[in-house]
Amino acid sequence: MTSRRELANAIRALSMDAVQKAKSGHPGAPMGMADIAEVLWNDFLKHNPNNPKWADRDRFILSNGHGSMLIYSLLHLTGYDLPMEELKNFRQLHSKTPGHPEYGYAPGVETTTGPLGQGITNAVGMAIAEKTLAGQFNKEGYTIVDHNTYVFLGDGCLMEGISHEACSLAGTLGLGKLIAFWDDNGISIDGHVEGWFTDDTPKRFEAYGWHVIADVDGHDSDAIKQAVAAAKAVTDKPTLICCKTTIGYGAPNLGGTHNCHGAPLGEEEIKASREFLAWNHDPFVIPEDVYQAWDHKEQGNQSEAEWNQKFAQYKANYPELAAEFERRIKGELPSDWQVKANEFIDSVNAKQEKIASRKASQNAINGYGPMLPELLGGSADLAGSNLTLWSGSKGISKEEFDGNYIYYGVREFGMSAIMNGIALHGGFIPYGATFLMFSEYARNALRMAALMKVPSIFVYTHDSIGLGEDGPTHQPVEQTATLRYIPNMSVWRPCDAVESAVAWKVAIERTNGPVSLIFSRQGLPHQERTAETLSNIAKGGYIIADCDGQPDAIIIATGSEVSLAMDAVKQCSQKVRVVSMPSTDTFDAQDQAYKESVLPSNITARVAVEAGVTDYWRKYVGLQGEVIGIDSFGESAPAGALFEHFGFTVDNVVKAVETVCS
Repeated sequence: MTSRRELANAIRALSMDAVQKAKSGHPGAPMGMADIAEVLWNDFLKHNPNNPKWADRDRFILSNGHGSMLIYSLLHLTGYDLPMEELKNFRQLHSKTPGHPEYGYAPGVETTTGPLGQGITNAVGMAIAEKTLAGQFNKEGYTIVDHNTYVFLGDGCLMEGISHEACSLAGTLGLGKLIAFWDDNGISIDGHVEGWFTDDTPKRFEAYGWHVIADVDGHDSDAIKQAVAAAKAVTDKPTLICCKTTIGYGAPNLGGTHNCHGAPLGEEEIKASREFLAWNHDPFVIPEDVYQAWDHKEQGNQSEAEWNQKFAQYKANYPELAAEFERRIKGELPSDWQVKANEFIDSVNAKQEKIASRKASQNAINGYGPMLPELLGGSADLAGSNLTLWSGSKGISKEEFDGNYIYYGVREFGMSAIMNGIALHGGFIPYGATFLMFSEYARNALRMAALMKVPSIFVYTHDSIGLGEDGPTHQPVEQTATLRYIPNMSVWRPCDAVESAVAWKVAIERTNGPVSLIFSRQGLPHQERTAETLSNIAKGGYIIADCDGQPDAIIIATGSEVSLAMDAVKQCSQKVRVVSMPSTDTFDAQDQAYKESVLPSNITARVAVEAGVTDYWRKYVGLQGEVIGIDSFGESAPAGALFEHFGFTVDNVVKAVETVCS
C-alpha cells in the first residue's frame, strides 16, 4: 500500500522538477505544504476532476499563489485535464501552468492568486456566496448547497492589510465552512520573519471570532487529519489551522531557509532531496501505484452522482426553485429580462428627471432588483451616500443568510476582492460601492477582476470636484482615466438618469469582465433623445445633439459635463455636434462605420470636456484639439464655485470651439 508520505513526496518531486526545468519558480511552499495538501485532498476535499465546474464542489484556494506547482501537481495527480506535458511546460508561453495560478487556464484553478492576501479574500467571498445561496435555496431535508472553502496561505498573506479586512468580516459573519491553513514556516523572501512579523496570529484570529487550532505539525498526517475534522465540526465560525512546517521540506541543505523560497534547488540539491525522500524515480516520473492512489475520478463521479440524485428529489418537490437555481448557476439572465429592462429604461426616459446620477443609480437598482434575485449588493460603509440600498434589500448576518446585501464596513479593498470571490463562485451578480476616490484603495482587486474576466460591478459615486466641500482628499481627478487604462475594465460615466439606467443594464449583461459605474453627487439635467439616440447609448458614445449639414466642430463630453456642452453649443456661432461618450471602451469596440458616423475623421476641430485629467482625451481630439479638464488637485469649496474656478463654464467651452475652428 502506498504510504501517505510517498503520496506527498509525489507533489514534492513534481514541484522541484518543474521549477528546475523552468529555471525559475518557488519550490519551498509546495514541498513544505505537501503533507497538508495530501490529507486535505485525499480525505476531505469534495470535487470531481471530470467536471471541475460541479456546482456543489468544495473550493480550494492557494492564496500563496507563488507555490503554484502545489496546485498543478494536485490537479495532475487527481485526474484533471492537466497532462504531464503541461507540468513540463511550467512558466512557459501559452502553457496551462503559468507562474502563478490563473483562472481560466488549468481546470480546477478557482481563482487567480499571486498578489498576496487576495486569495484568502476571494475565499471569504466564495464562503459568503455558499452560505447565502444555501440560505436562499436549501429546504428542510434538501441541502443542495453544502460545500466548504479551503485556503492555503502563508506569512505574506497575513502581513498584507487586505487579510485583516477580509478575515475580520469572515469572523463577524460566522462563515463556518471556511477553513484556512496557515503555512507557519517562519520564512519569507528576506529571511526569517521574526525581524518583521511577530504578531500573535492565533490570538489575532481569535479576536476576529475565528476558531483557531494552533501548533499543528504540518508534516504529521494524523495531526493534520484530526485538525481538519475538528475544524469541520465547528459550524458557526471560520477556522484557522496553524501548521508548523519546514519550507522546502525534503531538501537537506536548503530546506528551512529562504534560499528555497523563490529559486530552483539546483541539480545537486534535487539529487540529495531524492535520496532524503527515498524518491527513486527520474524527473517527472510518477509510479503507477502512486497515480492509482491519487486518482479521484471515480470518487468524484460518485460524489456528483449522489448530489444529482438529491437535486432531482429537490426538483420534484420545489420545481420553481430548482429551475431558478439552475438558471443562476449557469449565469443566465431571466427569459423576460430584455423586455422588462427596456421597459424600465423607457419609463426613466419619460420621467425627464433632474437628479444626481447616484440617485439615478439607486433608481436603476430598484428597477432591476425585482427582476434579478441574484443581485448581491453592498457598500464600504457608505450606503447612505452611495445609495446602494434599494426597497428589496435585506442584509445578511451571522444569524440570517437569505438576504441580498452585505454591509462591508470600511473595507474597500476587501470588499472588491470579496466581490470577485462571489462572482467566481457563481449564482450571484455582485455589486459594491464606495467613493470614486477610494477606488485607489481597491485598485489591485479591480485589476484582478479584469485579469480574470469576472463580472463584478464596482459602483463609484462622488465622481469629481462636484463633491465640493470635502476637498481634494476626496475629489477624484485622475481616477476615471486610470480605471479606463485597466485592460478589460469597462467604465461608464453617465450624464443623466437615462444613461445611468442603460449603464446598469449593460453592466448586468456583461459576462466577460468587470464594470466600473461612476456617478455624480450633484443633480444632472435630463437630456432629450430620439428613439435612435436612446438605442445608441449602449454603444458607449453617440450623437446627442447635431447641427444641419456637416459640423464645423465636435464637442465630446461625459457625465456632468454633457449638460455644460449642451448649454455651450447654444452660444456657439459655428455648427457644432455634441457627442456624449459615457463609455470610451464600449465606443472603441464598435465597428469602424459606426465610429466614423459619430466622429468623422475629416472633422479634426474637436473639444473634449471632462472634470478630470486631460491627457486621456488626446486619443479623440488629437494634438490640435482642446481639452477642458483638470490637471491639478481640487480645492475645498461648494461645487458650483469649483467648476467655475477650474474653467468649466459655457464661455470657456465656446472659446475652445472658436480656437479649434480658427
